[in-house]
Amino acid sequence: MSSTCEKLSSNKVKLDFVVDAEKFEQGIQTAYKKLVKRINIPGFRRGKAPMKVIENYYGASVFYEDALDAIFPEIYEEAVKEHNLDVVDRPEIDVTQIGRGQELKFTCEVFVRPDVELGEYKNLGIEKQVEEVTDDDVSAEIERARNRAARFVDVTDRAAQMDDQVNIDYAGFLGDEQFDGGTAQGHDLVLGSGSFIPGFEDQLVGAKVGDELDVNVTFPEDYHAEELAGKPVVFKVKVNSIREKDMPALDADFVKETSETANTVEEYRSEVRETLEKQAEEKADAAFENEVLEQVCDNAKVDIPDAMIEDQITNMMRDMEMRLMYQGMKLEDYLKYTGQTMEQARNVYRKPAEERVKLQLVVEAVRKAENIEATEEEVEAEIQKYADQNKRPVEEFKAMLGESDQNYFKEIASMQKAVDFLKANAK
Repeated sequence: MSSTCEKLSSNKVKLDFVVDAEKFEQGIQTAYKKLVKRINIPGFRRGKAPMKVIENYYGASVFYEDALDAIFPEIYEEAVKEHNLDVVDRPEIDVTQIGRGQELKFTCEVFVRPDVELGEYKNLGIEKQVEEVTDDDVSAEIERARNRAARFVDVTDRAAQMDDQVNIDYAGFLGDEQFDGGTAQGHDLVLGSGSFIPGFEDQLVGAKVGDELDVNVTFPEDYHAEELAGKPVVFKVKVNSIREKDMPALDADFVKETSETANTVEEYRSEVRETLEKQAEEKADAAFENEVLEQVCDNAKVDIPDAMIEDQITNMMRDMEMRLMYQGMKLEDYLKYTGQTMEQARNVYRKPAEERVKLQLVVEAVRKAENIEATEEEVEAEIQKYADQNKRPVEEFKAMLGESDQNYFKEIASMQKAVDFLKANAK
């Protein structure tokens, strides 16, 4: 068997095969053994008809297609290795010569991992912009911590106000009919939280314990339930209790309950500032990285085979399906709930999938252009990080890794090193 490879474009090649007659004959014998059990020939028991009789009855080419199917995988895999191809789709086969006692000749056109034409990827003129943490930011964060630590206490001597927590029973009506999903007993609602339909919470301000009232609202036009979208409805509401927020004082007791290290209010303010500055740095670094990678990708040219995009969409759909499972929902139910077909859901992911594939290809091209490879220490650090995320002792985790797993972590570490290189050379 011999094969030649011709590059048709940046993402497609053509393989020409010449297979000796003996190899093709082996395929015919395999095809005969497979098909003879299903062929009925008058005068012969099923599975007992000789090959020559079957060929005379159905024609000489009766075994050709199955013979090619039998020998093709081995021949194709050998050629892919010989020509060092990274194929990303199934090949299209065109047979040019086939027959017993002669060489088998055919061609394959197949999409491969595309070439990337890198544009400018250094000296991009991008700088990281870190937002300054102000005293007001620190105070606002401390107020949020106080709100989280606040408790609600019963109120009996006044009407409900914004920020109060009211406990209510309610039933929703569209016209004279009560609609599904619009009824609850003993529901806690913080007024001003925006948890309910716009206008609902405002109409409870001024209500007292024991009051029964009608709340008139209109569902948003884009509400998920089509039968309610844009429709005016009435909720019959009973107020069971009113509770107001009791904020803890900002003192040493609050600090000790909230912080593991601070003892005084000033120490706590310093700790909060340090945390906010770290978050600002991380946010700025993420934005900087995204901007660098986006510009590097915009400057590059690559013709991505559709099969790579489809594979990425499948991976993203699988991730979504797993997230839905954790929430107790099946993908089919989600599609029904949102009124989407599977094809429509996949199309939502098409553009981000294409962007993700291009990013991977471009960063890999930069890595190769700059000869960037992760060191053993960097690979070890990547494994350590993964073990920590999964809360496993690193040595125990490493003992489970095979050669392909080791290569995976090396690839991840090398790609991250290439990203770090781009960020370091962006100014």
